[in-house]
Amino acid sequence: MARNPNPEFERLALPLLGPLYSFARWLSGNSDEAKDLVQETFAKALKGFSGFTPGTNFRAWIFRILHNTFLTSRSGQERLQQTGPDDDNPIEEVASSHDSPELVLIRRADRDLVQAAIQSLPVVFQEVVLLADIEEMRYREVAEALNIPIGTVMSRLARARQQVRRHILEALRKKL
Repeated sequence: MARNPNPEFERLALPLLGPLYSFARWLSGNSDEAKDLVQETFAKALKGFSGFTPGTNFRAWIFRILHNTFLTSRSGQERLQQTGPDDDNPIEEVASSHDSPELVLIRRADRDLVQAAIQSLPVVFQEVVLLADIEEMRYREVAEALNIPIGTVMSRLARARQQVRRHILEALRKKL
């Protein structure tokens, strides 16, 4: 078995594999492309790890690499022109074994409604919602990951949340 050439990189990066994949999945709208993006991100991050300053925010650093990799990809350029990804389901359903079938259906309907609302946002708003609300990053981490000022993060997040709320209310009104 080959020995890991950089155990510190592995220690920092491996716990972020799931969140990086989730973010890549949302950005690309395709699970195969998301896997490719994460693989390319890990390769770039490992190659550039000697330039990473220990003690700084590794999570924001590697998310920025993923974001920039996405933006420079062909699908990233195409995605910026669109608002909706394909029909793969990027949010995994988590249900307790104690949940009734009715409760599972209600949760899925709520999740689908929120997912559709997020997918209706322009990409620049999706990014901040996904990192701040789904990945639970602090504003400063989101700003570092997306290479934008913290005020822009706050502004985009407020506008995105407002649009999500509006989208959900409109969808619920249509159902009534």
